[in-house]
Order: sequence, then C-alpha cells, then structure tokens
Amino acid sequence: MRFGLILSEAFSGLRRNASMVISVVLVTFVSLTFVGAAILMQMQIAQMRDFWVDRAQVAVHMCTSVSDSDTCVEGLATEDQVTQVRAGLDGDALAPLIRDYRFVTSEEAYEDALEQLGEDYADILTPDQINASFFINLKDQGQSEVIAEAFGGMEGVEEVQDQMQYLEPLFDALTIATYIAVGIAALMLIAAVLLIGTTIRLSAFARRREIGIMRLVGASNRFIQTPFILEGVLAALIGSALASTAVWAIVTFGVGEYLRDRITFVTTWVGPQDVALVVPVIVLIGVVLAALSAGFAIRRWLRT
Repeated sequence: MRFGLILSEAFSGLRRNASMVISVVLVTFVSLTFVGAAILMQMQIAQMRDFWVDRAQVAVHMCTSVSDSDTCVEGLATEDQVTQVRAGLDGDALAPLIRDYRFVTSEEAYEDALEQLGEDYADILTPDQINASFFINLKDQGQSEVIAEAFGGMEGVEEVQDQMQYLEPLFDALTIATYIAVGIAALMLIAAVLLIGTTIRLSAFARRREIGIMRLVGASNRFIQTPFILEGVLAALIGSALASTAVWAIVTFGVGEYLRDRITFVTTWVGPQDVALVVPVIVLIGVVLAALSAGFAIRRWLRT
C-alpha cells in the first residue's frame, strides 16, 4: 500500500469538500474547546477544594452577653464552661481527630474586630459582646460533624460553625458549570461526528467513478477506505490544534493574567502543567471520534 498515494487522495478529498471540511474543523474546535475547559474547570475545583479543606476550620463560639441561644441563658460563658470545652478537645475521644487548635479570648477577638471595622466602633462594641472562640484544624475535615455533635447544645457554647459549609455552595456552583460545559461539548461532538460522516459520504459520492475503477482492478476495501478516514482525521486534527491553542490561551491569559490578579482568595490555579495534560486528551478524543465516524460512514457507503 503506497502511503503517498493514499495521502494525496485524502488531501484531494479535503480540497473538493472545502466548505464541509471548514464546518467540521469549526465544530470540532468549539466542541473540544468546551471539553478542555470542562476538564480544566474540574481540575481547578479539585485544587481549590484540596487547598481549602486543608485550611478550613471548625469554630466553637462561646456565649456572649448578648447571645440569645438556648445554651446561653446564663449570658457570658464562664471560665468553667471554657475549660470544659478545652478538656473535651484534649480528651481521648476527640484528640486523635484534631491536628491543632487555638483559643481566641473575647478581648483578642474585640481587638481584631476594631482593626477590621475601625476605632469608631469602640464606643458601640464591648469585649463581652464578642465571642471567645476555639478554632480547630482537623486531620480530616470530613469529621467536622463529630465536633458539632460533641459541643453543639453544650451550656456556654453558642454555635459550632464549620467553615467548609460556606465554601460548598461555591464548589457546587462550579461543578454545575462544569456539567453544563460537558453537556454543550457532548452536543457539539455529536454534531461534529455527523458532519464528518456527511463529509465522507459526499466525498465518496464525488469520487464514485474512481472507486468503481479501483474495485475493478482489485483494490482492497482497506485501500479504498483509508484516504476517506484520513480526511476525517486530518480535519479533526486541525480542529484539535485550534482547540488546544484556545485552551492554552484561556489558561495563560484568562487565568494567569486576569483572574489570578483579581481573585486573590484563590491561591492555587491551573497552569501550563495542567494544559500539558489536557491537550493530549483533546487531540485523542478528536482523532478517535473522527476515525470511527469516517470509517463507519465509508463502510456503509461501500456496501450500498
């Protein structure tokens, strides 16, 4: 089998169906860009989750003089109640779950509040109105419910607060956005597969006399089919290359030069190393779908 002849036939078919090939390239480009963006978004969510899970804390807020919780009927938490919480954290039941913890007194929390709000609030707030709190770092953030069960409802404890509860809605929203991108990518990939099949059938119809002559001289089906499959693969490769460039541009300029400077609370972003992992996946998806679609289309046409 002469590879040069097969390749020339493939390029000839691309020239004859230029408008359809451009359509295939564009649809493949858009769909694979969505695929790459969805993969990168999921990578970003995983990095953010790992970062925040490692740093999220469980806060045990003690009662203040103005707390209205059922566990704060006696007002400001007493030293005995604070000691009881500390003993629970150091006890045999919870100590294996806790990496470390720190205790912030009402006075320290009051000073921090004034630094954030300004000295003007010194005439409005008093230390006994600010919670003294235990901030707990767990070895496994998934065990936060154990802390809530241990101290929730205890006298002198106003609230047990898991900081991850505030981040989960953000992660859920980003995951939904990923699913939407995957859905759009799937629809576009289906359109690309159908376009590739249509392009191959049109190309085969335009060269039906050549195919008939090749059959008469004893050419094998594999020899006849290969140029058509190459047509689809080459069109998909161009679309994959454009999609890879778009994904690289999104990460380099969209993430690296825009989002990184504006969203400062996120410290871990996807980067070139992640693009290097995504690009081969994009190219592989494009080539495999194109080869399967083109091969199926030309085999069906040859049987008719």
